[in-house]
Amino acid sequence: MHNGFKSLKEVFKRERSLAGIREIVDSSDVVVDFYKIFPNLEKVAIPQNCEKKVLKLKVENPSWRNELRFMESEMIEKINNHFNEKRINQIRLVG
Repeated sequence: MHNGFKSLKEVFKRERSLAGIREIVDSSDVVVDFYKIFPNLEKVAIPQNCEKKVLKLKVENPSWRNELRFMESEMIEKINNHFNEKRINQIRLVG
C-alpha cells in the first residue's frame, strides 16, 4: 500500500471523530455475539441492547433472573474476554 494511504479499518480504529460510531458498533457486537458466547442461554435470556457498557437482558423466568444475577461478574468477564477488551461493566436483567 502506498505510504500516504491508510486502510479503512485503520482510519475507523484511530480517528477520534469516529469514537461515537465505534462505541455503537462495539455495543451492537455484544448483542449480536451473545449466543455465540452463551449458547446455553438461548432459551433463557434475550439480549435487548447495550448502552454505556451496560448490557440489558430480558429474562422472563424469575428463577433464571436470580441465577443470572449471581453469575453477572463471570458473564461480564467472559464477554470482555471474547472481545479482548472491556465492552461491558454491568448486566441489567429485566422481566
